[in-house]
Amino acid sequence: MRKILISDNLSPEGLEVFKKIPGIEVDSRSKTSADELKAIIKDYDALIVRSATKVTQEIIDLGTKLAVIGRAGIGLDNVDIEAATKRGIVVMNTPGGNSVTTGEHAIAMMLSLVRQIPQATASMKAGKWEKNKFTGHEFLNKTLGIVGLGRVGSIVADRALGLKMKVVAYDPFISPEAAEKMGITLGTLDEVFTQADVITVHTPMTKETRGIINAAAFAKMKQGVYIVNCARGGLVHEKDLYDALVSGKVAGAALDVFEEEPPKDSPLIGLDNVICTPHLGASTDEAQVNVAIAIAEQICAYLTTGEISGAANFPSVTGEILTVLKPYLTLAEKLGKFQAQLVTGAIKEVVIEYSGEILNFNVAPVTLSLLKGLLTPILNESVNYINAPVVAKERGIKVVESKSSAVQDYTSLITVTIKTAKGESTAAGTIFGRQEPRIVRINKFTVEVIPEGRMFVLFNYDKPGVIGNIGTTLAQSSVNIARLHLSREQVDGQAMVVLSTDSVVPADVIEKLRKLPHVISVTDLEV
Repeated sequence: MRKILISDNLSPEGLEVFKKIPGIEVDSRSKTSADELKAIIKDYDALIVRSATKVTQEIIDLGTKLAVIGRAGIGLDNVDIEAATKRGIVVMNTPGGNSVTTGEHAIAMMLSLVRQIPQATASMKAGKWEKNKFTGHEFLNKTLGIVGLGRVGSIVADRALGLKMKVVAYDPFISPEAAEKMGITLGTLDEVFTQADVITVHTPMTKETRGIINAAAFAKMKQGVYIVNCARGGLVHEKDLYDALVSGKVAGAALDVFEEEPPKDSPLIGLDNVICTPHLGASTDEAQVNVAIAIAEQICAYLTTGEISGAANFPSVTGEILTVLKPYLTLAEKLGKFQAQLVTGAIKEVVIEYSGEILNFNVAPVTLSLLKGLLTPILNESVNYINAPVVAKERGIKVVESKSSAVQDYTSLITVTIKTAKGESTAAGTIFGRQEPRIVRINKFTVEVIPEGRMFVLFNYDKPGVIGNIGTTLAQSSVNIARLHLSREQVDGQAMVVLSTDSVVPADVIEKLRKLPHVISVTDLEV
């Protein structure tokens, strides 16, 4: 008997799925506290959560029987995926199950904001008839600026086009051709800020996107612009937004998410030109039914047959093949993640070439793993092994898979070439021994790099003193070099340095590296 714990509310339709599967016992305990969860998690094979339960490393460590964690929804901010992966626990979510709902909520918030519907409703409920006070704007021919054209952003764009709005969007990882097919004008972030009458943000929360809408951004916007955030709290800098609302630069804001939830004494909520909802983006009956059924089916399939689908940390492969392919899955994901951070510009094409003994197996899961690695730094939580090919297609990325029988220097070799609007980059990897992934080529340079942790790729002219200057610069900031690999094309030509450090290198130190004599470029990345 496999036991499943549901620690948050799950739609009855999801519970019905479990009743049809023999050998499954379900314990549904909505609003389970952290202490309660710690006390009982050891008894369960599977845990299903929504957004309320925080699945920390401590919970995962206590769940000694846990084989799978399922999130009824897309966001996995509340699940420690790294800790689960280290324990061999599959983490599943339901990408796409509530994208339509979230996109529709953003449109509803935008319409309500610009037409002042909540304020007019409150006025009437207070016994007033203030018809002239709540004059709004029509949307015909107005420009909607979208920051982030993922699943939800694309849905918002589609609905806005139906309202006969013009749509300009910023997304550095989608091609102009793909945007054009959607009827959207692709622009820079500054072009979105300067052209839009309404701006809505739909990016994942990363260190690059945190506070992407801030005082500097507001300064570039039209007088009287409207702001909508139904994505993640913190994408819009709340203090800067407050100042812009008070000054009149921003005419109004619609917020479904906040930096702290629930917000405590937020001055934004008290402003008359702010409308807000308590994180309701995914809260429709249809969305909750969809994600409940989806996660129930995924969990049951995994527990009864071993089938893996909708996993955020594992590809869909059978157990027998997985044992053989696992090192290659790891290598491919690291190659993709490495290349995503090394290239610049929108990705147009990915060419993956397999050669050697790996051709004895179905390499499709390896390709999925590489695409997941490639797209994860771009889209963060919304990419998994199942939806990576779909996401790539939606973004206009052509994926070419080839197999070569040519004799190589390695038993098996995976070579990936990324083509962007600004050029292309190639990296190749193999397995040393039985388990150890290595990157053995970066463009024209031969290397032997362990793809692990914080790394730097420096291109330089092959001149005396470069390596010494790099070491001295890092040493002056107490940064220790863990590994260092050198390669060059020819004497006095270009050279490359790949190094790993034991600690995070401050931004100012990275700038010092870039300004060193004979250094062409420095890229910091993490794999």
